[in-house]
Amino acid sequence: MPTDAARLTADLIRCPSVTPEEGGALVLLEELLRGAGFDCTRVDRGGVSNLFARWGDKGHGRTFGFNGHTDVVPVGDAAAWTHAPFGAEVIDGVLYGRGATDMKSGVAAFAAAAVDFVTETPPDGAVIIAITGDEEGDAVDGTTALLDYMTETGEAMSACLVGEPTCPDVMGDMMKIGRRGSMSAWFTVKGKQGHSAYPHRAKNPLPAIARLMDRLASHELDRGTDHFDASTLAVVTIDTGNPATNVIPAECRGTVNIRFNDIHTGASLTEWLQAEADAVAADFGVSIEMKVKVSGEAFLTPPGALSALVSKAVEAETGVTPEMSTTGGTSDARFIKSHCPVVEFGLVGKTMHQVDECVPVEQIHQLKRIYGRILTDYFA
Repeated sequence: MPTDAARLTADLIRCPSVTPEEGGALVLLEELLRGAGFDCTRVDRGGVSNLFARWGDKGHGRTFGFNGHTDVVPVGDAAAWTHAPFGAEVIDGVLYGRGATDMKSGVAAFAAAAVDFVTETPPDGAVIIAITGDEEGDAVDGTTALLDYMTETGEAMSACLVGEPTCPDVMGDMMKIGRRGSMSAWFTVKGKQGHSAYPHRAKNPLPAIARLMDRLASHELDRGTDHFDASTLAVVTIDTGNPATNVIPAECRGTVNIRFNDIHTGASLTEWLQAEADAVAADFGVSIEMKVKVSGEAFLTPPGALSALVSKAVEAETGVTPEMSTTGGTSDARFIKSHCPVVEFGLVGKTMHQVDECVPVEQIHQLKRIYGRILTDYFA
């Protein structure tokens, strides 16, 4: 009997796996995969639960991999939900619950497709499923832990598909062949506190932070590339915490977030940010400290065999040719890109992270058929 991806999605939603809690989701998937002949290993690290599963002999022929996550973001105000966040109710053909879109449905679809595929038409090669419980969190001990495990044990994927929701409007309209890089920078400007009536006796850090934020936000990083939009920098906060109108504060802070294309690297942008901070510090006679976190580098899997494989399967099942895009935020594909070619394809993501997150049940079945076709065509 075929594996019911929608029922599996509902069962996963009922597992309250808010990052970093496992919630029973990986236990459920491990039982399913073991029953279909997958060798399963828990690769837990740093309090994060991860599951590695392989069907077929290691190092034998080609290996197709799926990657996804079972952790979900918090529900927020539970009273604002029309349907219980972990109830997995189906109303008028729509399945409700936290993770319905992002991305328990994607995990259920590729797990169900893989189970049916290896059971009905055992391939000449291997299928790997790598699932993390840390994509919505710090992403330090999730997919990176799985990739470290694979390196240590000689496991390898020839190609990988990440099942994140990628379609903006209708099923099949977009796949991701890359992602922009993401980084944040925190600036602390230190001056000298004083009375606002005697500004010459103080060293005001506020004009300096205002100038620095303006310089950064006004700078054109680039005008985009063939596959990427222009890089962007957003000032996300300027903080002083000074309730007094007669006091010049001693320090203030500002933070920016940059989403960058493959013209840049985290290192090159860090160098630019530091140069701008040094210039402003010199102009205003203050000191500026900077802390940077690069969440992921920009990457691109150039259009080729893998994107063509996915596109063909999507078009066959939906009648829609997916746009090859690099838009959106980051995903765990940013880690996998150093291991093997990787693309992303999944559901319409309109309700992800929202109250009453939901997915049409038929979309889950359709996604399973797409993933099944990808496996069939890959190993043909």
